[in-house]
Amino acid sequence: MNKRIWELDAIRGVLMILIMAYHLFYDLVFLFSLVELNTPFLRGLYRFCNDWLGSPFLFLSGLCVTLGSRPVRRGLQVIGGGVIITLVTTGMYLLGFAGKDIIIYFGVLHCLGTCMLLWPLFKKLPKPILLALGITLAVLGLFVIDDVRVSFPWLVPLGLVPRSFASSDYFPLLPNLGYFLIGAFLGKTLYREKKSLLPNIPPSHPLIRPLSFVGRHSLILYLLHQPVLAAAVYLWTVII
Repeated sequence: MNKRIWELDAIRGVLMILIMAYHLFYDLVFLFSLVELNTPFLRGLYRFCNDWLGSPFLFLSGLCVTLGSRPVRRGLQVIGGGVIITLVTTGMYLLGFAGKDIIIYFGVLHCLGTCMLLWPLFKKLPKPILLALGITLAVLGLFVIDDVRVSFPWLVPLGLVPRSFASSDYFPLLPNLGYFLIGAFLGKTLYREKKSLLPNIPPSHPLIRPLSFVGRHSLILYLLHQPVLAAAVYLWTVII
């Protein structure tokens, strides 16, 4: 986006903060066993965050891709971040810090970057077709692909996985490409003039400014926050 739309940055900032809180919770439960999922509420909260917290990023990314001019370059940057995370989690497994299910093969960054790279194939579609395609892919992923298992790993990015597949962060293209395209439909509809929908609210507001800052730097924060959180929890266990 040539001119930042503050509410989109702020929404991304809120989502990023929620992701960081979820990853802190994950570290406390699974990496360091300091918290147990011993109540239905905690188990339900973890399952909900694990399954759905990343999906709003797909909607928002789809919306924002209609406002930018270099989705391929941005997509490559985001996929590069995903590759770094794959290498780090693989190293954690090989060094014995975690089980094999820690490895992230196709997480939220891989998915977001791939959707951005695919966007030029869809950007000229009429809005009704874009929406219909997004809904179709989302429904296909939610209610069809989820129950299908294969005997080989080559279709993991699509959503077809072996029965033994496990990963700490998995966002296949189905249904998530559908969410991305629905977001793109919203971007073409709500932001067709590429202007803020809330022009009377100043971006410099003390509650908005820090959220927008987090949103503008979400990729680097996503890459850095988990090692920082894990190190902080580890130091805390050593101190106490």
